[in-house]
Amino acid sequence: MGLYYEDLAVGAEYVTASRTVTEADVVSFAMLSGDWNPIHVDAETAGQGAFGQRVVHGMCCFSIMGGLMYAAGWFSDTMIALLGYRDWRFVAPVLIGDTLTCRFRVEQKRLTRSGERGLVDRHLSLWNQRGVCVQEGSSPALIRLRPRESNDSAGK
Repeated sequence: MGLYYEDLAVGAEYVTASRTVTEADVVSFAMLSGDWNPIHVDAETAGQGAFGQRVVHGMCCFSIMGGLMYAAGWFSDTMIALLGYRDWRFVAPVLIGDTLTCRFRVEQKRLTRSGERGLVDRHLSLWNQRGVCVQEGSSPALIRLRPRESNDSAGK
């Protein structure tokens, strides 16, 4: 079971496992998205560009971050809704062969007006194996409160 609202403290930080980005990831993402920009898929063209080699699609890395967070299980059965992303920045390029890790920090939390769920504002960041932050931004989410024991089961 994932983390409930009550389990999350402001300032708490969490780190996922890591995952290496492969050429197959880039080709699969290009096929899925239809983004065949040469900077991502053409080694010769990209080699003459600003980075000297192909770079991974920013949104591919963003999607990998989502998978890393899902695999961590932090919000299994406890996230009600992802409310969006704010101030998302692509800070540094990701290259094929880079290994990515996601970190998140609880920035703020409060109960919703109804008091039936929690709003948690998270700062998310994606890091490569060299300790460079490659993407970051904020992402609010609605998180379940810990279930209350019913009066019927309390006496049993």
